[in-house]
Amino acid sequence: MNNASEPSNIVDLSQRLDPRSERVGALLVTVRGLATKRLHALASNMFENIDDALFDLAEKAENNAAQTQFFDGMREVRKKRAIVERTFLGQVARDLADFSAGRTRAPDSDATARPLANIELSLVGENELEESLAITSMIGKNEQRLARALFAVNQRLSVICGGAKMDDTSNPVGPASLAGAFRQAMRELMVEVRVKLIIYKLFDRYVLAGIDELYDDINNELAAAGVLPQLRHEIPTRRSDAPAPIGPVSGATAPAQAAAPVTDAAAAEFMQSLHALFSARRGDASAVTGGGGMPLPTGPLPSPTELLGALTLLQSQIAALPNQAAQLATQADVTRDVAQLKEQLLTQIGQLRGQQTAHVSGMDEDTIDLVGMLFEFILEDHNLPAEMQVMLARLQIPYLKAALLDRRIFAHKSHPARQLLDALADAAKGWSAEADRDGRLFDKVKSIVERLLHDFDDDVAVFGKLVAELQDFLDVSRKRAELAEQRVAESARGREKLEQARRRAAQEIVGRIGQASLPPLVYGVLTRAWANYIVLTLLRQGEESHEFRDSLRFIDDFIASARPVHDLNGRRDLRAMLPGIERGLRRGLAAVAFQEADTEQLLGQLHAFYRQQLGEAAPETASGTIVASVMPLPEAIQAIEEPAAAPEPDDEVDSLLDEAFDERNLAQARELKVGQWLEFTAADGTTDRAKLSWISPISGRYLFVNRRGLKVADHSLAGLAQSFASGTARVLDSTLLFDRAMDAIVEKLRQPEA
Repeated sequence: MNNASEPSNIVDLSQRLDPRSERVGALLVTVRGLATKRLHALASNMFENIDDALFDLAEKAENNAAQTQFFDGMREVRKKRAIVERTFLGQVARDLADFSAGRTRAPDSDATARPLANIELSLVGENELEESLAITSMIGKNEQRLARALFAVNQRLSVICGGAKMDDTSNPVGPASLAGAFRQAMRELMVEVRVKLIIYKLFDRYVLAGIDELYDDINNELAAAGVLPQLRHEIPTRRSDAPAPIGPVSGATAPAQAAAPVTDAAAAEFMQSLHALFSARRGDASAVTGGGGMPLPTGPLPSPTELLGALTLLQSQIAALPNQAAQLATQADVTRDVAQLKEQLLTQIGQLRGQQTAHVSGMDEDTIDLVGMLFEFILEDHNLPAEMQVMLARLQIPYLKAALLDRRIFAHKSHPARQLLDALADAAKGWSAEADRDGRLFDKVKSIVERLLHDFDDDVAVFGKLVAELQDFLDVSRKRAELAEQRVAESARGREKLEQARRRAAQEIVGRIGQASLPPLVYGVLTRAWANYIVLTLLRQGEESHEFRDSLRFIDDFIASARPVHDLNGRRDLRAMLPGIERGLRRGLAAVAFQEADTEQLLGQLHAFYRQQLGEAAPETASGTIVASVMPLPEAIQAIEEPAAAPEPDDEVDSLLDEAFDERNLAQARELKVGQWLEFTAADGTTDRAKLSWISPISGRYLFVNRRGLKVADHSLAGLAQSFASGTARVLDSTLLFDRAMDAIVEKLRQPEA
C-alpha cells in the first residue's frame, strides 16, 4: 500500500479550473505569450537558414533545371518571407485563441468525418502525397521525441480548459498543430514541390527541434501556478491511444508486439481508403455500407501471431533452397509463387492449428493482397532486368511480414523497408551482365535478399541496417563510375572540339583559296601543315586571339605570293612579303612539331619556287616540281583537304523521312535529362541499359554510359528520335519503385474487374 505522504504518480483529472475564471485567463495569456515569443525566434532563425541552404543546393545541383528551381525558390522565399512568417504565427495565435475560447478540436476529426466509402485517395497525388508524408513524418518523430514533456503540457492544458480531453493532435502548440499552421502558411509560396520539401525539412530542423524549450517553459509556468505541480510526466502506453486496425476484429487477441497498428492519421486514412477499394472490388458490401451484402465468414480468424508464425515457416522454406535453384527459377515460376502466397499461407496456418482455415481478417487480407500486388508489379516492371525481377520477387514474404508488423510502410516514404526496396530497384535499373562482369552488384543484391530471408524475424530495424550497407556499397561504386564517366565525357568533348577546329580551319583555307589555281607546293603547305597550325591555335588560344587572326592573314599573304609576277613592281612587292612569310611559316611549323631538318627542306623548296616567281632561276621540269604528296609531315598531322562541315541538328532532322518519326519522338529526345536511364535494343534482340551522361554543347550529341561509367553509345537528336519511333530505345522511369507500384495498384483497384 502506498504511503500517503508520497506524491502520487496518477494525474487526477478531477482537478480542473473554470475556463471562464480570471486566473485561467491570466494563465492562457502567459501560455500564448511564451508560444509567440519562442516560435517567432525559431521561425526567424529558420528563414535565415533557408536562403543559405537553397543556395548551397543550387551550387551542387545535378543539372541546370534543378539549379533554376533552387534559385527561383530563393527569390520566392525572400520576396514572401514576411507574409509566410506572419501567416504561420497568425495561425498559431488563432489556434491558441480557439483553445482559450473552449473551441478545441476533436482528435482525428478529419479522418473520421467522412463515410468510409466516400474517402478519396487524395494522398495518392504525387505532390500532395509527398507533402503530406513529409509533414506526417516530422510530426510523428517529434511527438515521439517530446513525448514526456508533451504529455505534461497536454494534462495541464486539459485542467485549464475544464477537464476536456487534450491529446497531441488537439494541443494548439503540439507538433501536429504547428506543422498544420506552417503548411497553411506555405500555400503563400509558389515553388516546386522539391523546394517545398526542403523547406519542410528546415522547419523540422529549426522550429520543431527547438520547441522542447517552449514545453519546458509552459510546464514550469503552469506548475509554478499550481496546475498539477506534482505531475511526473508519466506517459500511458501509446498503443492504447493509437487507431485500431481497420476491418473485422480478429478472433484471437495477439500480444502487443505481434502486429503494430497504423499509428498516424495519414497512414490510417490511406489504409482506410485502400480497404474501401478492396472491399468494393471483392463485392464485400457490408464492409463499406455497414450492413447487407455478403455475410462475413464464420469461424476464428488467424491472430497476428499465427500469421507471422506461418510466414516465418514459409520464409525458412524459401531460405533453405540452394542458391543455384533460386537463380534457375524462371519468371513464370516466380510469378506463380507470388500469386499463390495467400493460399500457401492459409494452408500453413491450417497445419499449425490442426484445422482448415479459409479466411483472415479484413485488414490482414488487404495487407496480404496489397503486398501480392506490389510484387506482381515488380515482376511486370520493365524498369527492371528479368534477372533482378526474379531476385527481388523472393522478398515477398519478408515484406509481407514487415507490412503486417507496421502498415505505415505503404504511406511513409521514410520507412526503412520501403527505402531498401526502392534502393535495390534503383540500383538494379542500370544493371546488365555486360556492365557487371565481375558480378559485384548482382552478388550484393543477392546477399541482401539472402540475409533478409535468413535473418528477418520481427525486428524491422534490419531493413535500416541493410539500407545503410547498400548505400555505402553504391557510394563506392558511384565514385568509381563518376571518375570513368568524367574521363569519357572529357574525351568526347576533346574530340568534338578537335573536329570543330578542323572544320573551321578547312572552311577558312578553302574559302580563301576559292577558284584560284595554286601550285601543288603552296596548296600542300596550306591544307596540311598550316591547317594543323590553325587547329592548334583554335584549341589553345581560341578564335578571338591575335594568333588566330595572324594565321588567317598568313593564308592571304601566302596565296598572294603564289600569283604570277609580270612586272618590276610585282617583284618588289613579292620580295617585301617573303621575310614575313618565312617568319610566320617557321613559327607555325615549329608549333605543329615539324623537325628542324624538315622545316629547312620545305623552306628550301619554297625558296626555289620564289626564285622561279622572281625570274632569278630557270623553270624546273615537271618531274622536278615539288608536290604536296612528298612534303615531309609528322605522322600525327593529318591533311585537311575538304571543308567537311557538320550538319546542323535541324538539318539532320529535316534530312530524315517524315514517316520515320513524329514530333512527339523529337520532343521526347529533347526532354531527356542527364542522369536518366534508357534501354537500347540491338538488331539481334539483345538489350543494353545506359545512362545519359553528357549532351554536347557543340554538336548536340547524347553520350550514354553504363553503370561503370564506360561509354555505351552516342546518338544525335534525330537518331534518338528515330530509335524512339522504331521502339529500339525507351526511357526507364526515374520514379521510385514503391511510388510507381502504389499508383498502379490504386489505379487497378479503381478499375472494374474484368
